[in-house]
Amino acid sequence: MSTEIAQTDTDLATREAVERAVSLLRSGEVVALPTETVYGLGADAFNAEAVAKIYETKERPGFDPLIVHIEGKRALDTVASVPPDISRTVIQLVETFWPGPLTLILPKTDAVPDIVTAGLPTVAVRMSAHPVFKRVVRGLGHPIAAPSANRFGRISPTSALAVRDELDGRVPLIVDGGACSRGLESTIVRVEAGDPKPRLVILRAGPVTVEDLKPFGKPEIAEHNEAVENNAPEAPGMLASHYAPRTPLRLVAGPAEFRPETGKRYALLSYRGQEKDGFLGLADWDEVFVLSPGSGKLPEAGIRFFHLLRQLDQLPVDEIIAEPVPERGIGLAILDRLRKASARS
Repeated sequence: MSTEIAQTDTDLATREAVERAVSLLRSGEVVALPTETVYGLGADAFNAEAVAKIYETKERPGFDPLIVHIEGKRALDTVASVPPDISRTVIQLVETFWPGPLTLILPKTDAVPDIVTAGLPTVAVRMSAHPVFKRVVRGLGHPIAAPSANRFGRISPTSALAVRDELDGRVPLIVDGGACSRGLESTIVRVEAGDPKPRLVILRAGPVTVEDLKPFGKPEIAEHNEAVENNAPEAPGMLASHYAPRTPLRLVAGPAEFRPETGKRYALLSYRGQEKDGFLGLADWDEVFVLSPGSGKLPEAGIRFFHLLRQLDQLPVDEIIAEPVPERGIGLAILDRLRKASARS
């Protein structure tokens, strides 16, 4: 299969790219599309055979559910049945964070094929803020199932070229919508009724933070559970090993945890690249990549994270050493990815 990259740098090019993507999706094909988080590998969510191609293309196990992207807020009831006891909270979250990087876990409707949800009675649903993705899903007229556009367990792509590196020859079309503005996958939340406040269980940390969610309920990070251990996660990104480079990666809690081995080559993924943090002088690093140079800003670190991790993976080193980032805000999402990438190594 030959993979085409469609540009969106002019109005005409965008229109043609959207038309081409919609045509392929209607014919049951998969297409790589830009979102504000990472690039997604999309298929018509109501076409079970097309969705099966997502799993085949990504080499994704069938027990890992997909996120369904809808055209607008009014389309929520086409894929999800919102229980009355949480409807007020769901409406508040949707009105505040959609379109945007928040995914909600809700009971699914019969219109959603079981393959999309890995047989679960719930569906993960969100509305993307990326203008090109919005035009494609509107043109298709159906929701789009779209996990990240990479092979399973690998580094999520935040550019069209990164998608090509992962899936060249596996997909007919990559729509180039530029670099992703968020850089990390969406926050995934399960809403539960509670007294006096509803529980907002964060199944995957992302750009919508604990602090962002506090006005709407009681946010809490989901604990590791048996369902994940038994390969039955209720949402994407919950498996212990994920987001991994080919090069072994090690997340260290502090400078005292790392001592270089003679003859090994190392690269450092630094949070802010400051000497006082204690990592820069630990080894004769082949390369040092910095997530947020200077003072260290977590939103900037999140945007740059997957891009730099992919660059590090192309270096001729034996191991990537990652500094920790502050465990707050979007730092929780970055640490989640680092821990899972480290578990794969």
